[in-house]
Amino acid sequence: MNIKKWSVSPLDKTRAAQIAEEMQCPALLAMLLDIRGFHTKEEIDGLFDVSNAFADPFLLRDMDKAAARIQQAMEDFETICVYGDYDADGVTSTAMLYSYLESCGANVTFYIPLREQEGYGLNTDALDHLHSRGVRLIVTVDNGVSSIDEVEYAAGLGIDVVITDHHRPRDILPKAAAVVDPHRVDCTYPFKDLSGVGVTFKLITALEGTEADLTALLENYADLAAIGTVGDIVSLTGENRALVQAGLPLLSRSDRPGICALLDLAGMSGRELSSTNVAFTIVPRINATGRIGASDRAVRLLLAEDMEQAYSLARDICSDNDARKNIETEITEKALQLLQDEPQRIYDRVIVVEGEDWHHGVIGIVSSRITELFGKPSIVISYTGEEAKASGRSVEGFSLFDAVCHCAPLLTKYGGHPMAAGFSMPAEHIDAFRREINGFAASLPADMPPQTVHLDCKLNPAALTVDMPKQIACLEPFGTDNPLPVFGLYGMELKEIIPMGGGNHLRLRFERNHGTVQCLKFRTALQDFPYQPGDLLDLAVTLEVNTYRGAENLSVLIKDMKLSCANEEETLVEYRMYEKVKRGEPLTQDAVLHMTPSREEFAVLYRFLKSSGGWQYHILSLLERLPGICLSKLLLALEVLQERDLIDKTQDGDICRIVLKPAKGKADLFGSPVLRRLESLRKDG
Repeated sequence: MNIKKWSVSPLDKTRAAQIAEEMQCPALLAMLLDIRGFHTKEEIDGLFDVSNAFADPFLLRDMDKAAARIQQAMEDFETICVYGDYDADGVTSTAMLYSYLESCGANVTFYIPLREQEGYGLNTDALDHLHSRGVRLIVTVDNGVSSIDEVEYAAGLGIDVVITDHHRPRDILPKAAAVVDPHRVDCTYPFKDLSGVGVTFKLITALEGTEADLTALLENYADLAAIGTVGDIVSLTGENRALVQAGLPLLSRSDRPGICALLDLAGMSGRELSSTNVAFTIVPRINATGRIGASDRAVRLLLAEDMEQAYSLARDICSDNDARKNIETEITEKALQLLQDEPQRIYDRVIVVEGEDWHHGVIGIVSSRITELFGKPSIVISYTGEEAKASGRSVEGFSLFDAVCHCAPLLTKYGGHPMAAGFSMPAEHIDAFRREINGFAASLPADMPPQTVHLDCKLNPAALTVDMPKQIACLEPFGTDNPLPVFGLYGMELKEIIPMGGGNHLRLRFERNHGTVQCLKFRTALQDFPYQPGDLLDLAVTLEVNTYRGAENLSVLIKDMKLSCANEEETLVEYRMYEKVKRGEPLTQDAVLHMTPSREEFAVLYRFLKSSGGWQYHILSLLERLPGICLSKLLLALEVLQERDLIDKTQDGDICRIVLKPAKGKADLFGSPVLRRLESLRKDG
């Protein structure tokens, strides 16, 4: 069960009204500006006008050395290799720099390592290959800052290396001809959050010299910069916002055959693109070709000069994306089946699942799905023979990287950041790793933080208009640090549930104060929907304009929902207590008494289930219908009833399915092993 915390951002209505008056903007836009910290005219002007966002590229440490070494290589017609990465940021960085150098007449090639065989960054086999091809200078994009040994190896082959990267470096930098990275401790560049393609764009600007025509460079390369920046999920503020803002219109009317073909096959041709469109259409397709096959095809697609070649490559890449989805679905099903077969794992603080020969390219995505489903950090491990590789995702407030570092003695290689991590280890260490990482999580002073649904503000459903999404669009592009606004519609009574889209989506009709609101819940089938007509719900929604037959209509899209009566903090405390029982952890006497169902409470629960013909909705909806019974007590009571063969209970996502079974005489509920186990956890104090 994933119990999320709902958080509404603070709003100063007086200040918002002042913003609306001073800036002559609609009230909703003024509220959003206030909520997101834009309070003065100067701050708001800076948000909307990014023409002065770009700083001097030579403020980046070593940029002068990087530009000088590349200029020398071009003048001497040395073979230059642009060495990239297999994700969207690395692919667009590679295509951008290769395209620029080729246009300057350089002798240039590119190289993308294979994810499965070579892994991330420089490697000695690749260096040997490039040396055999006569490469004298390697320029890394979106990688290299940690390649200390590899740069030294390249030097031994007579190859110079210029590094451009945006990842955080170690304490020691590679001994390269230049190391350009805004996160260098000695780099004073004013904007630290550039993506790899952003750093590459700064390199091109520097290569153009002091007379660089920034407008022309943006016209040529901002489309690639937009894809890579959105794909790398970096902060969409400052220079990143400026690059994406300049690039989106170019993507919508692209003259690159590869982008045109990809958009056409993705069903996006001729549409105005937003950062959200890019994130869900172009980026996953480019990423898929690196997960499933070889990313050099994605680079060749972006560099393609004729439509026939572009469509051929685009079809391959879309096919890779379809294959990625199928593999991802298959592994997700296997992971969830493992959790169903071994439900004890679900109650761990960090969920760890493993399987043989699971595709390394998608286990990170599978981990994201498990974390979203259960609201906990998760690690997905794939083992082959004696080796295991893993990828994990976390929740806000729990540093997965720190947790993985704690397990370092069990690992052979690891890396990451607070929200995601990856590592390798001997397969024989998997069980020990699961114990160790959960031991680390248990040692922390606070419980595992819940996932949070962040709302910009609450809205009165009667005030919704088709003009609202147009006001919101003024804040585009949306992404990290500038998310698409999410609004709360509270106290909405569910009136009607209508399947649509072949049964894969739902249209829901709500009422409040005699007003009606139609909402859409995508990717949810009727049998997977945990609520029923009559439920009073709070909705987290986004707003869009839908044009049909020339008429504009407001679309209200549900991102999350909960029972209006639910007290998330109390519910979370109750569920954490239940999890302690499932893990066999000590409990206070008061906790044991609090969680133990009485004879009358068993009777109330059983009578309700019998009168309702079982249950097939959210467990919290059942709790709402049983006044005086807390969640931990309800969950334990249901366990006892199932153990005594009075019910059959399964948990399917948010749905608790309960079927009554024929009674076979009088059941001894209080002799239940479940309650004896609960009593055994009682400790004095």
